[in-house]
Amino acid sequence: MSDSRKLIIAIDGPSGAGKGTVARELAKRLNYKHLDTGAMYRAVAWKTLRDGVSLDDEPAVAQIARDAKLEVGPAVVIDGHDVTAAIRTPEIDRAAAAVSRLPNVRSSLVTRQRTYGENGGVVMEGRDIGSVVFPDADVKVYLDASPEERARRRAADPAHAASGVADAGDVAGEMAARDQSDRTRGTSPLLRAPDAVAIDTTKLSIEQTVQEVLAMVANALR
Repeated sequence: MSDSRKLIIAIDGPSGAGKGTVARELAKRLNYKHLDTGAMYRAVAWKTLRDGVSLDDEPAVAQIARDAKLEVGPAVVIDGHDVTAAIRTPEIDRAAAAVSRLPNVRSSLVTRQRTYGENGGVVMEGRDIGSVVFPDADVKVYLDASPEERARRRAADPAHAASGVADAGDVAGEMAARDQSDRTRGTSPLLRAPDAVAIDTTKLSIEQTVQEVLAMVANALR
């Protein structure tokens, strides 16, 4: 698929809906950049804990979000520390949910995200991309799946295999708590943007989901 225009593609949805896998595959096929914004919050949460800062000390956490040297790609690096594996644990799940509720933290990271994607040619995944980060994105997708399927996928995800929470029932509890936190936070809650196309991936393969989004991309390029 070729076109001189470079689109902004927003992929939102809860954990386990397939955002990461689908976003990475789309970026690969379109030769676009890919940004996992959730990894940014996780990295900030990791550094907050490492530095002994309270998760509810908003000024201090916001300063970390604003000042840290942060690289998010195949590897996630914050201030020279490769935290790619370290941020995929239940502890960091909970810490990331906490710091993501802080308005000044979100403001700092949203500024970074907009700078990263402002020239287009990007597939950005998260929970507020189509609603807040890029409300005028060329393509907006909201992926979801049944709670049972999302828990099954997370339990089987190699990135979380070392977390110590491998039972689907336990994972479901962790995910439900994160969903509740994300949907009820005052700033940029998890929600489907009114003009986003919802795709239920429960019974879809990765390829089927990717093809649905690619069709939307082709339509946007016409």
